[in-house]
Amino acid sequence: MRSLVFCLLTALVSAYLAKSCGFARDRGDKPNIVMIISDDQTYTDFGFMGNTQVQTPNLDRLAAQSARYVNGYVPSSVCRPSLVTLLTGLYPHQHGVHFNHPPPGFAKLTKSPEIGKQEFDELRERATSFVKQVPTLPRLLAANGYRCFQTGKYWEGHWRHAGFTEGMTTAEPSGGKYGDKVLVNGDVVAHGNGDHGLAIGRETMQPIDDFIDDCGDVPFMVWYAPFLPHTPHDSPKEYFDRYEGQNDLPKHRVPYYAAISQFDDTVGDIVEAVERRGLARNTLFLFVVDNGWEPDANRYIASQNEWDHTKRSKRAPFDYGLRTPILIRWDGETRPVTHTELVSSIDIVPTLLSATGITADDVALPGVNLMPSARGEGALSAGRAVFGEIYPGDATTFKNPDRDIAYRWVRQGNLKLITIHPHGKAPAWNDYLRGDALFDVAADPEEVHNLIDLPAYASNVLHLRSLLDSWWLPAE
Repeated sequence: MRSLVFCLLTALVSAYLAKSCGFARDRGDKPNIVMIISDDQTYTDFGFMGNTQVQTPNLDRLAAQSARYVNGYVPSSVCRPSLVTLLTGLYPHQHGVHFNHPPPGFAKLTKSPEIGKQEFDELRERATSFVKQVPTLPRLLAANGYRCFQTGKYWEGHWRHAGFTEGMTTAEPSGGKYGDKVLVNGDVVAHGNGDHGLAIGRETMQPIDDFIDDCGDVPFMVWYAPFLPHTPHDSPKEYFDRYEGQNDLPKHRVPYYAAISQFDDTVGDIVEAVERRGLARNTLFLFVVDNGWEPDANRYIASQNEWDHTKRSKRAPFDYGLRTPILIRWDGETRPVTHTELVSSIDIVPTLLSATGITADDVALPGVNLMPSARGEGALSAGRAVFGEIYPGDATTFKNPDRDIAYRWVRQGNLKLITIHPHGKAPAWNDYLRGDALFDVAADPEEVHNLIDLPAYASNVLHLRSLLDSWWLPAE
C-alpha cells in the first residue's frame, strides 16, 4: 500500500513539475534568460576547456548540459566595451562605448583637486548617453513583457539607462566593500563599474533569489555579472585551501584560481536556484567571459598583495584577452554538443532574441543567430571571420573611435591578423606590437611567431586586410 501511495504521489509531483517546467511553451515560447558573465578569466581556465588544475565543477556541469562554442571571441579585451556589446549586440565603434573611462580619463577624474562629486558624476553621466540611444537586450525584452534584473558589473550609470526594469547599480556610492572611490577632495563617489551591484556573488546571492520569487509567472531576465574572478583575489580561505597540495601549481596562480572557484560556486548557486523552483526547462542559461586575464609571475604588486596580469591577456589584442567559451543551455531545446567554428559575443543578442521569439526589424545587428546550431538544426559557417578592436582604457573624445583605436584584428580559420594604429606615435599604445602581425593561433596559441613577412603568407595577409577594411576602415 505504501508503495502504491508513493508511486501515486510521485506521479502527481512529476505531472505538476512537467506542467510547471513546460510553462514557457504555454506563454508563447518565451524562456527566462539567465546571463552568467565571468569577469577577467582566460579561456583556458576551466575544467571543461581542458585545465586539470583549476576546480570548476559547476561550470563543468553547465558545459556538459550546453551547446558549447569553444572558439568564441569578444571584440575588445577590456570590460566596459565588451559588456556593452553583450547588451547591444554591436561592436564598440558602433555602440560608441570604446572606453572604460570618459574624458579626461580615470586619473584626472579621481586625482584632480578641482573635481568633486558633482562634476565627477556629470562627466561620467555623459558617457552613459550612448547606451540610452541604442536598442538593448533588456529594453527589447521589457517591451515584450519581461522583467529584467541587473546585478554585478555594469558601467552605464543607473540600471534604467540600459533598459532594465530593476537592478542593483544606481551610480551612487554604496558604502560596500567594492565599488566606491574617494576623490582627492575627500568626496566619496561610485567608481562607475557597478557600485552596490558588485556585492552580488562576493557578498550575497539573495537579491536574485528574491527577484525570481517575485516574478511569479512573468518571464524574466537576470544579468549576473559578478565582480569575480576579478582582482582583488581576496576569496575566503576555504577557496585557497582547495589548492593546497597541488605541488605542480605555480604560487602566482593560486589566488586567481581561488577566485575562479569562488565564482564557480556562485554559478552553482544561481543554476540551483532555477532548478529548485522547477524552472530549468523554462530557462535559457547563457555563459560568456567579458575578457581574458592571466596572472604574471614576474609582476607582483607588494602593496596590493596581488600578481598583475600578463601583457598578452587583458587589454591586449591577443587571444588570452579576447577568447571565451560561450555556453547555451536550454533543456529540451539545445543539444549538448561542442562547436568548434568561430563565433563572437556579437552573436549573443540576436541568439537570445531568436530564442524568445522577439523580432527587432528596425535594429541592424551584425551578429549570427546561434540557436539553429544550438538546437542541432543547422551548421555554422566554417569560413566565418570574426573581428575586434582595442582601445586605451581612457577616451580622449566621444563619438570618434578613429581617434583612439590602437589595434584592429580579424581571425578566419587558424590565421589571425592584427594591425596597429599608433596615430603618428611610436610605439602603438601599450607597445603590444611594433608592427602588423599575422599568427597561426592553432599552431601558435601564445602568438609569438609573426608570419607576416613570410612570402608563403602574402596572399593570406592581403585577404585578411581586405576583410578587416571591409568590416571597418578607420580614418588615419
